[in-house]
Amino acid sequence: MSDSPAPLADPHLVFDPVSLEDGARELALLGSTGSIGTQAVDLVLRNPDRFKVTALSANGGRVGLLAEQAYRLKVRTVAVAQEEAVPALREALEAQYGSTEPLPEILAGPDAATEVAASDCHTVLNGITGSIGLAPTLAALEAGRTLALANKESLIVGGPLVKALAKPGQIIPVDSEHAALFQALAAGTRADVRKLVVTASGGPFRGRTRAELADVTPEDALAHPTWAMGPVITVNSATLVNKGLEVIEAHLLYDIPFDRIEVVVHPQSYVHSMVEFTDGSTLAQATPPDMSGPIAIGIGWPERIPDAAPAFDWTKASSWEFFPLDTEAFPSVGLARHVGELAGTAPAVFNAANEECVEAFLKGSLPFNGIMDTVTEVVAEHGTPRSGTSLTVADVLDAETWARARARELAGLPARSTRTSRTSGTDETQQATAEARA
Repeated sequence: MSDSPAPLADPHLVFDPVSLEDGARELALLGSTGSIGTQAVDLVLRNPDRFKVTALSANGGRVGLLAEQAYRLKVRTVAVAQEEAVPALREALEAQYGSTEPLPEILAGPDAATEVAASDCHTVLNGITGSIGLAPTLAALEAGRTLALANKESLIVGGPLVKALAKPGQIIPVDSEHAALFQALAAGTRADVRKLVVTASGGPFRGRTRAELADVTPEDALAHPTWAMGPVITVNSATLVNKGLEVIEAHLLYDIPFDRIEVVVHPQSYVHSMVEFTDGSTLAQATPPDMSGPIAIGIGWPERIPDAAPAFDWTKASSWEFFPLDTEAFPSVGLARHVGELAGTAPAVFNAANEECVEAFLKGSLPFNGIMDTVTEVVAEHGTPRSGTSLTVADVLDAETWARARARELAGLPARSTRTSRTSGTDETQQATAEARA
C-alpha cells in the first residue's frame, strides 16, 4: 500500500482480539430495522453461542419490528431517533414482553444512536444510512469499540474526522466491495499491492452512450436489471455515483492512491472486488450476491462464521463477464476521484448535491444527464475546501447544507425550511439486500 501508518482497515491487525470461542461477543446494532440490520439480527439468532446483542437503534418508523427484535434478542437498550415514536414503541414492547417481564431501557432523540454507539459492548455495527451516521461512527471509535462499518457516508463526508480517531484495526468494512478487498488484502503485505479493482454491475444503462442517456426517464432508471432497491440507491446505480463513493471509501480505508483504484463493470455481480499484486497475480473475492457474508466478516473478524451466506454450486455452468468503465457516459467516478483528492468538505458537497439532484430527476425537474452536470457545477462552485486536522463536524454539516441549497436552486426545486439529510432514515427505503453490489 504505502509506507504511511497502518490504514483504517487492515486484515492483518486485530483491534480487540476476543475469540468467539471465549463466549458470546457483545454487539450494538445501529439501524436494526433496515436491510443490514435485519440480516445482522438473523445472523445473530442463528449463532446465539457466538453473539449477544446488547442494544438496538432505529429511526422509529417500524416500532413493531424493533420491539420484536428487542424481545427475541433480549437486549438491554432500545433507541429511536424519532421521539414521537416512543409511545408506540413502548406499547409494542409491552405486547411482546407481557406484564411479567421488565422492558428494556428506551432512548429517544437525534442523539440516541450516538449514545448506543458509545455503550458497553465489543463491536458496533453501524448500518444507518446517510450522513446522520457520522456522529455514531465517531462515538464508537472514541469509546474504543470495534466498528463494523456499513455506513459509507461516515467516511465519504467525514474521512479526516474518522482517520483522526480510529486506531489500527479498529474498523472492519461491511460494504460488500470493501469486505471483498479486505479479505483479498489478507493474502499479501502492503508493499505487495499494486491496484484495487472495484466491481460494478453497470446498472440499467450499461452499454449506452451519453447521447442515448439524454432522454431516459425515472421509470427507466428505476428498472434495475438485477436488484430491487430504494429509489435513491437505484438511481445512484444508474449514474454509477455509488461506485464513485466506493472509490473514495476504498482510498480512505486502505490508503491506496486514487490512480491505483480501478472500476470494472461485472454484470453478474459474483466477484465483489479484486486486488492486483505486484507479481501480476489478481485475487478476487467471489460469492453469490448476499450481504450476510460481509456482515459476518464485520462482526466476527478475525474468525469466519460457518454457513453465514450461500456458496456457489460449481456443478452448474455460469459465465462471468468484465467490461471497462465508459467514463464519458458515466462521469461520476471521475468526479468522485476529483473530490476525493480535494478532500476536506468536498466529498460531503458531492454526496449532498447528488442526493438533491436525484430527487429533482425523480420529480422531473432534471434530465438524467443533468444529475451529474449539476453536481459538477456545485462542486466547482465549492472550490478548494477546508481540510486537514482543523475540519469539524460543523464544517461538514455546513458544507452539506450549502450544497443541498445550491443544488436545489440549480435543479429548480423549492428551498428546504430545515437542514436535513435526504438519506437520514435507518429503516424503510434506502437499503436493500444487495445495496452495495448495484
